[in-house]
Amino acid sequence: MKRYISKGITPEIAANLEEIAKMRDEDIDLSDMPEVTDWSNAVRGKFYRPVKQQLTLRLDADVVHWFKTHADGAKGYQTKINAALRQFVDREIERERRA
Repeated sequence: MKRYISKGITPEIAANLEEIAKMRDEDIDLSDMPEVTDWSNAVRGKFYRPVKQQLTLRLDADVVHWFKTHADGAKGYQTKINAALRQFVDREIERERRA
């Protein structure tokens, strides 16, 4: 298993992490951090933020106009275009999965 260590970790912290990695699970004291066994209120993907890619895209003027006129202040027209594309992609993935 590869381990990725942040460049900002001090040698002391790296040594502590190595020491913990060598320990058996049963020997790690979790008394101040009890195991969560009830995930009924968990929200999948709550903190997931997809990586954005900047690009130049040519769209029909009427399509851009529609998105611009239907955008609200909190989320701009580009966000609405992305959401529409995301919805399309998700439907296509689901359709391919069922095929």
